[in-house]
Formats: sequence, structure tokens, C-alpha cells
Amino acid sequence: MKKGDLRPVLVNIGFGNVVATSRVVAIVIPGSAPMRRLREEAKKRGKLIDATEGRRTRSIIVTDSDHIVLSALQAETITQRFIEDKEALEEG
Repeated sequence: MKKGDLRPVLVNIGFGNVVATSRVVAIVIPGSAPMRRLREEAKKRGKLIDATEGRRTRSIIVTDSDHIVLSALQAETITQRFIEDKEALEEG
């Protein structure tokens, strides 16, 4: 992919599911009470996307469109994929 290319850069968040890197605001761990509330509020508003394939939620991805994406991958794993994709984009 060339710099200046308008196609979105996608990162795998597990089980073949991907998110656009440019839309991600935060990747957080789900253990705290505020994160559980965030998840429940998103579900009530119809903004929750469950990409865990029935597995335990290990990270929560917050997007700029106010969608909440649940992933079964650790936040560190997803973050590493973001970094690797960014480095690959800068090299190519």
C-alpha cells in the first residue's frame, strides 16, 4: 500500500474480524466497572459489536463513531498488530 492511498488500513481483531485503524479511539481491558457500564450502554443504544465468537471478552475497542467492539484477543496483541501495520505502511 502506498502512502496517500485512500483505502482504509484494517487490522485483524480475531476470528477474521477487522476494524479500520483510522476509526479506533482506544483499546481497553474490560475488567473495570466503568468498562462494564460502557459495554452495557452501547448494547442498549445498539452500538455494541461482539466479535468474540462466543469466547471471553479480553479487550474493548472504542471507535470514533461511538461503536464498542468486543474482541477475544488481548489488548496488547491488538496494539502490536496496529504497530506492525503502521510500520509496514511507512516502509512501503
